[in-house]
Amino acid sequence: MKTLIIRHRRENLKKCSLRGLEGKEGYAFLTYPKDPMPNDLSSYFVLALGAPVLSEEDKDLALLLIDGTWRLASRIQKMLPAPFIARSLPMGYLTAYPRRQEDCSDPTQGLASIEALYLAHKILGRPLEGLLDNYHWRDLFLERNRLV
Repeated sequence: MKTLIIRHRRENLKKCSLRGLEGKEGYAFLTYPKDPMPNDLSSYFVLALGAPVLSEEDKDLALLLIDGTWRLASRIQKMLPAPFIARSLPMGYLTAYPRRQEDCSDPTQGLASIEALYLAHKILGRPLEGLLDNYHWRDLFLERNRLV
């Protein structure tokens, strides 16, 4: 079951936390709006704020992760074909990614894409090996969230 990542074309790849996963088995990347979007997302869940919390019960669904700033990600989510299942991550996880975001009320609560991907995999019991290998703030993220 591949994890589908839709990345906005304006995402700064030099700062992208998902770098290193491109071409890795189990991951497919699409660029919005350049690549055609999938027509059927009925077997996927999308990480979204305010949705029911992701749980082990969702383990049979594939993950669709939207990669972009909050504003750009919300545009992509509005373009997704219905129906799709939305899930959120449990509250309380802190990001290690140093950023200043004007469109996020609490930047420490907004996770980097790789952090959200890692937590989703952990909750679902999916392999974690190698996920954070290229993430510069890996140790701080794991330490802040007592995931070591």
